[in-house]
Amino acid sequence: MAVERTLESIVIAGAGLAGATAARTLRSEGFGGRISLIGTELHHPYLRPPLSKEYLLGKAGEDAVPVAPEPWYAGNDVDLRLGVTVTAIEPGPHTARLSSGGSLDYDALLLATGALPRRLRLPGGGLEGVTTFRTLDDSRRLREQLSQGGKNVVMIGSGWIGMELAAAATAYGNHVTLIGLEDVPLAAAIGPELGTFFRTLHESNGVQFRLGATAAELRGDSGRVTAVVTGSGDILPADIVVVAVGVAPDTSLAEAAGLAIENGILTDASLRTSAPDIFAAGDVANAMHPFTGQHHRSEHWSNALNGGKIAAKSMLGQDARLETIPYFYTDQYDISMEYSGFPALAAGTEPVIRGTLEGKEFIAFWQHEGRVVAGMNVNVPRSQKAIKALISSHAPIEGGRLADSAVALDQLPADG
Repeated sequence: MAVERTLESIVIAGAGLAGATAARTLRSEGFGGRISLIGTELHHPYLRPPLSKEYLLGKAGEDAVPVAPEPWYAGNDVDLRLGVTVTAIEPGPHTARLSSGGSLDYDALLLATGALPRRLRLPGGGLEGVTTFRTLDDSRRLREQLSQGGKNVVMIGSGWIGMELAAAATAYGNHVTLIGLEDVPLAAAIGPELGTFFRTLHESNGVQFRLGATAAELRGDSGRVTAVVTGSGDILPADIVVVAVGVAPDTSLAEAAGLAIENGILTDASLRTSAPDIFAAGDVANAMHPFTGQHHRSEHWSNALNGGKIAAKSMLGQDARLETIPYFYTDQYDISMEYSGFPALAAGTEPVIRGTLEGKEFIAFWQHEGRVVAGMNVNVPRSQKAIKALISSHAPIEGGRLADSAVALDQLPADG
């Protein structure tokens, strides 16, 4: 067991879910020293999943997005600095420099800088009506635009965010065209069979797809976007264009400080980086996972939530490791989907299906060397606990049993 440390000052660079959760955990674990939580945005720390789901659809207000009530920070003596960025860290003297001027000394520092949306350098990219989607302000703006209905909306990107935004835009009565590089949307994440399931779902709700396609140019009139020109020369009318082509981990601070970088900031299972007393959590961390013995980087909220907790405990010297099975969810039209597991291990394998895609009620399992490494349910509520247990069991299970709905999920490891 690790020996708990005596710390006086902790700096957290990044006031998203991982950073705010770390601050809350530090206080709940009894840390009484100084906590400085530094956030570039002007908003108090908030959750991102509702931004493309309930909040965007107008089913929830802004009271659904805070990580903690605003008074919590002052009430728990957390020095929350909004609109401020950590511009440099100096591992030797244990100093963090701030955009507001001055610096903070630290005994431990957490990098929770998250990720930044990828941008396309297209002619016309600066036209009004063209946006990326990442922040609360992005969601506010897009909700106001979409809620008017009757707009031509072009989504560039066929990943989870692009598909969620397409569903929301359609629900408001807009005309949606989605451009994607893949021949099948979501194929890189869940394979062509299930990607086709989601494509069919969207097409039945009026979304048009241009797949295996690229956006080459954005055209406008009087400074506002009016059309998207594809790589093949097609001209798509557009009142709103959303670029949703993924995100990249914001490693600039860590790189400048000389930390080990590889698809994010490399950490061990306790979220320690290559520099003493510096930790990383959330979207930016590429952490060693004890289950696989490999590094995994996850951009989903559950990783930020759990990573913030583990980083806080590790900074205090506790024996804590990020061992949870990665998880995320999506809601699109009449589909509620949850996914647990390791996409990197599932990549390129054919899923085993329990139930029917046609009935929109099924579970998909992915196996590696005969063991379940990922599982996704569609409209099968309360099944993720059993799916996570299957993954954690490491038990080899025959595919036919996985597909057999007559065999209870919680009986599979024992009977497989």
